Amino acid sequence: MALADTEIESLETELQEINVSFENSSAVDILAWAGGRFGDKLIITSSFQDCVLIDLAVKALDKARIVFLDTGFHFPETIAYMHRIEKLYDIKVEVVDSGLPDDVSPCGSPDCCHKRKVLPLLKVLETGEGWVTGIKRSDTKERESSPIISYDAAKKVVKINPIATWSDQDVQNYEDNWNLPRHPLTFVGYRSIGCAPTTRPTEEWESPRDGRWPGMGKTECGLHI
Repeated sequence: MALADTEIESLETELQEINVSFENSSAVDILAWAGGRFGDKLIITSSFQDCVLIDLAVKALDKARIVFLDTGFHFPETIAYMHRIEKLYDIKVEVVDSGLPDDVSPCGSPDCCHKRKVLPLLKVLETGEGWVTGIKRSDTKERESSPIISYDAAKKVVKINPIATWSDQDVQNYEDNWNLPRHPLTFVGYRSIGCAPTTRPTEEWESPRDGRWPGMGKTECGLHI
């Protein structure tokens, strides 16, 4: 969305007001607003750690462009789960990769996330105006102040976080209430699922995100900062 400075300022003011009004709104209502506002220019990204965001989108939107960023290092279980969800909801997920061979910026290297996730995402977002994510304020300290709706100036899109106010327990409750299929690795201790070489199971006393990039002093891949 190429906007002039004055247009960005006006949009940010509008979105701030909408953001406040959506603090107590349901995720379905937020997604319905996004669908009405952006239509086929709305892009939903999912890591397929679970299918909550997909379920909500199917309920709220007539159609949705759902994107999965394939780093080349995901668990086989994640890929299988994604295909299972495609069949369950009769959707087609758009799989986007970096085009890099496995030995270039492999998982765990300093520039892996940037080259294999951030850069491919930026190319995708160039074709859209609204970007829906599944991030929650409870995920990490960096996400504690995440707005529900805002203008992401770096990516030049309106960013929508419909479950920003949810806790991990809210996600679990939603899965239980709607009998949603779970990622198979959640049954063996994986509570936050990323790439296989840099993800481990966690104990109940740990934060789910402690299982991501263990020992690397890293908490974010760069998509949301």
